[in-house]
Amino acid sequence: MSEFQNIIANQKLEREKVFRDPVHDYIHIRDRIIIDLIDTREFQRLRRIKQLGTSSYTFHGAEHSRFNHSLGVYEITRRIISQFDRNYRSKTDGDGLWNNDERMVAICAALLHDIGHGPFSHTFEAIFNTDHEALTQLIITSKQTEVNQVLRRLGDDFPEKVASVINKTYPNQQVVQLISSQIDADRMDYLRRDAFYAGVSYGEFDLTRISRVIRPFDKRIVFDFSGMHAVEDYIMSRYQMYMQVYFHPVSRGMEQVLKGLLARAKDCYLERDNCQKIEAPIHLLEPFLKNNWTLDDYLKLDDHIMNAYFIQWADEKDPILADLAYRFINRKPFKSVITNDNEREELRTAIFNELSKVGFDPNYYINEDSSFDLPYDYYRPYHSSQKVQIDLVTKTNQVVELSQVSSLVHSLTGQVRGDHRIFFPREFIADLYNLPQESLTDNQKKILDAYTNERHDVTHNIQERLF
Repeated sequence: MSEFQNIIANQKLEREKVFRDPVHDYIHIRDRIIIDLIDTREFQRLRRIKQLGTSSYTFHGAEHSRFNHSLGVYEITRRIISQFDRNYRSKTDGDGLWNNDERMVAICAALLHDIGHGPFSHTFEAIFNTDHEALTQLIITSKQTEVNQVLRRLGDDFPEKVASVINKTYPNQQVVQLISSQIDADRMDYLRRDAFYAGVSYGEFDLTRISRVIRPFDKRIVFDFSGMHAVEDYIMSRYQMYMQVYFHPVSRGMEQVLKGLLARAKDCYLERDNCQKIEAPIHLLEPFLKNNWTLDDYLKLDDHIMNAYFIQWADEKDPILADLAYRFINRKPFKSVITNDNEREELRTAIFNELSKVGFDPNYYINEDSSFDLPYDYYRPYHSSQKVQIDLVTKTNQVVELSQVSSLVHSLTGQVRGDHRIFFPREFIADLYNLPQESLTDNQKKILDAYTNERHDVTHNIQERLF
């Protein structure tokens, strides 16, 4: 037994601990290091970070956190690895099967894969130039963090190993693909969990079956051919969740209000033209407004801190800041119209000009958002998509790529789905509808036509705009 194996054996808990989970029933823990990682301040912070950001303004049950998602990814990874060890344990070097010495780095990476997320993660990143993936790796490798101190018990180089799994550079690609691929523990948990909390059925798929047919093969992860229909079900569930939940226009409308709010707060803090200085104290946000923040500054922020600031800003003297804060905390999402490459610039200019006329500052009250997803793709060298394809293996060890044998998946392969929207205050469109038809300008007609087409023409025009 190697020194590393001895360390692993000595940190086993005498008695298994469990977390009760609404999605996986029980989350099982037999390793002291996992409990200690969960107890770190960096991991506990994830209790205060919503998994779905502004989606709870659309699906009111979706208040779950990145904490319980991270536990779920750990549990799925643990179950899969246990199945690998029972059925596909490596017997000789180079046989391409599962080496259980990789178990600890895999379950630690699964648990910590989202630890760098911040409040309202993607919107916050766009305004303050943070990167949750880079911060995840920094939290894992920085000697200042409790996470790093726990990981170093397994060796001085162990944190770097875990970080390299997150970075997809870890030498054993089986470990990487368990955490990050087109069908991985991360996606399997968030689809099931987000669907459960959102109260929708789109994210349901046969996780038990997939966990049974997934297997290591030739130094990568594949699926038994007999499990093809379970994998098809997963692909369709993922597609439906993106179209119906993650890309929901109301959630995105709230996100655009938040984007305008944070942008205005930054301008007010920096006392830019026509902005009134923020009077309420915002000490925890100041390092980001000054762009000189540290990791410790980042770890102090969460959704609750930001919401407290938003409530304060609703009473600020700056009218734009106060208005946007009011809209966000009281769920007043921006409305939107779908557009495409051919009409986007013309429509945006029309909205920009009309908003300016009625007193809305377009720098904060008009935003664009592209939400597109590639439901499935196969590996194509030199192509912009470098996704790891899903391979099936037959009983005679023949390997076939999923879309070659599934007509259902083939219909989605390489097909980008989603839309590009222009967002603006909801009362703006209501006011246009109230204007006499004969008094409408060309710009106003253009805006109303785009808005009306989306709501009443569900065939040709919408299909044109979407795809």
